[in-house]
Amino acid sequence: MLNLVHLKVLAAVARHGSVTDAARMLHYSQPSVSHHLARLEAATGVKLVQRIGRGIRLTPEGQLLANRAAEIVGRVDAATNELAAQVGLQAGRVRLAANASALSTIVPTAAARLAQSYPGIELSLIDRHPVEALQMLRHGEIDVALVFRHADAPVDDEGFRLLHIGDDAIYLISQRPDDRLANHRHSAWIGGCDRCQAELTAVCRREGFTPHIASLSDDMVVVQSLVAAGIGIAILPGLALQAHRRPDIHATELPSFRRQIYAATYGDPPDPPAVTAVLAALTESTPPSGL
Repeated sequence: MLNLVHLKVLAAVARHGSVTDAARMLHYSQPSVSHHLARLEAATGVKLVQRIGRGIRLTPEGQLLANRAAEIVGRVDAATNELAAQVGLQAGRVRLAANASALSTIVPTAAARLAQSYPGIELSLIDRHPVEALQMLRHGEIDVALVFRHADAPVDDEGFRLLHIGDDAIYLISQRPDDRLANHRHSAWIGGCDRCQAELTAVCRREGFTPHIASLSDDMVVVQSLVAAGIGIAILPGLALQAHRRPDIHATELPSFRRQIYAATYGDPPDPPAVTAVLAALTESTPPSGL
């Protein structure tokens, strides 16, 4: 009876043309490769290889079997990979971290889509800002980080693989309708996380001023309440306003500025099947930019 290991050895010898190279590729010893070839010849009852000087050559029968062996090994490898992918999609677990605006909009839609297509995948969610999420990703504490940055931000995510899943419009949040950013060069501003403050500073500097950040809050509900009370001015992304919007504040889109949203993974590709399914769900669930 033909043995898959013996066939794999024969295919490697045919591909590399020598026992030495085949052994190196298979991580076998040379005597082990020779032993497998001898066992295969005994099983088939025909001479498969012949020595020529210090090398070897396949006989016509050996070449015929080697061609079939390559097909068989290739099909078995493909079936193994497909089975591993299917098992991963049936019983995978993915840990995802994102900030509040993404967790309130993109992620629930993606989670519902994922549950419908792959009910066996367990999706665990964590509320974290981008810097914290990327740190967790690097340490292996999560599998996917949903992060944002603006176009002018320096690239500080080396080592991560970033999948751009969409853009998010930025809005000036104030008490007045049809407001303009330039009207608030002397106003008190409400800042947020480090990336949010960098984004705010970049937006205002395009208008020729640096914002005076008088208050800090990462909570979209708190920010809008402070603006409604006249305590300060703020900017918020469209996703935050889709998640929660007070009726007594006004949002004016800043059309020349966009927040870019990425799904980040870490490590060498390819991603595990369950992670790939989550990335696809996130991409399909990102709403159009704007309110």
